[in-house]
Amino acid sequence: MSPKPPRTIFVCQQCGFQTGKWLGKCPECQAWSSFVEEVVAPDPISPRSPGLAGRSQPIPLLSLAASPEDRWPTGCVEFDRAVGGGVVPGSVILLGGDPGIGKSTLMLQVLDRLCGQRTPGLYISGEESAAQLKLRADRLGITSPTLLVAAETCLENILQLLETNRPKFLVVDSIQTIYAAALPATPGSVTQVRETAFQLMQVAKRSQIPIFLIGHVTKEGAIAGPKVLEHMVDTVLYFEGDRSQTYRLLRTVKNRFGPGQELGVFEMHDTGIVAVANPSALFLSERSLEAPGSVVVASIEGSRPILVEVQALVTPTNLGMPRRQTSGIEAGRLSLLVAVLEKRLGLNFGGQDIFVNVAGGVRLSEPAADLGIVAALTSSLLERPVAADTFIFGEVGLTGEVRTVSQPDRRLKEGLKLGFRRALRPRHRQDQTAAGGELEVIAVGRVQEALQHLFGPDRAHAPRG
Repeated sequence: MSPKPPRTIFVCQQCGFQTGKWLGKCPECQAWSSFVEEVVAPDPISPRSPGLAGRSQPIPLLSLAASPEDRWPTGCVEFDRAVGGGVVPGSVILLGGDPGIGKSTLMLQVLDRLCGQRTPGLYISGEESAAQLKLRADRLGITSPTLLVAAETCLENILQLLETNRPKFLVVDSIQTIYAAALPATPGSVTQVRETAFQLMQVAKRSQIPIFLIGHVTKEGAIAGPKVLEHMVDTVLYFEGDRSQTYRLLRTVKNRFGPGQELGVFEMHDTGIVAVANPSALFLSERSLEAPGSVVVASIEGSRPILVEVQALVTPTNLGMPRRQTSGIEAGRLSLLVAVLEKRLGLNFGGQDIFVNVAGGVRLSEPAADLGIVAALTSSLLERPVAADTFIFGEVGLTGEVRTVSQPDRRLKEGLKLGFRRALRPRHRQDQTAAGGELEVIAVGRVQEALQHLFGPDRAHAPRG
């Protein structure tokens, strides 16, 4: 009697939804062409059936004693800022980013500093050989004698290496290349990524070893694999930046042991990645002074204030539908602000191509950049520059009002530290602001009032048509 053929299912590679037949569109996450056929394992990879011997008992929350939170500083200030002050023992940190952005370089440097001269660490590479890692280490100036490397993709072999060498830190590069031999699915599939990440997470919690997982990203910029991967880990970091530029941004998306939405700033050099202590000065170092369409905006990224340059170009178009292109801000936010300027101030952008760019590859997500974007658009349209010693922040509402934003004092102090002499900000809570006598603070309540301060009383009378 011939053996039965293995049973197969189709699994969505975006969300993990399973079905018995192939579907063009996932009914769960609406992704197209995301189903891959996978063989169902006849036996589970590990005995995880619930056992009475290891069952925990509920304990009153108020009776528990809070244990002190230990952290291991990496020696890299910007990386420590992103993870909340240092690496927590037993934590699992997921790092994602575009190909070639510098994820492996960053983690090799971080592991070198964590290991130092005595602490053992293990770097597992599923994409490079040990000889390739040696070439990179020589270029980066790696000096730790206790940093171990291994080119391995089998999960069972990695667990054996951990048991044999007992490192204090582990880096897996990348999680999409690791596979469990007991599973018939291919490496990088939803089943393999979920199972291998779960097994490594169990090791981290049991042995208190911090584990760093490097992950691939999709063309949309999200970490490849099931979304449950980001839910399982303790910290999710994204390494961002334009490969044509030297700036790199380490953005915190999730952190169970510290504040979220933190931002670390780095600069790529021939000898590795270097932390930037003063990112505001770096982003403004090549700013165009007294140029129409150039405005400095004060933003808050996590716990730090950052001043960046917002550039706008408004130019007549011969196309039937004018272009609206953005880099560093949401395109929908630009459309909203243009509509406010047209409706509330009578400015004409109908026959104009509009391009908005945040210099340095920074992405602004908070609404405090609205007033600066409005000023940059108006400056380019009217060909009137904003004074070089002025910076701006404030949220713009649909009725043309300028709304208050969080932490205005910190934004003003950052601008004063960088040598600015005038700040345009929302009027609300002005009495709580004390930035120093050298900074002239102009509080406004409406967009029209702000543009009058910047360009004069006739700025809103640009002809239509």
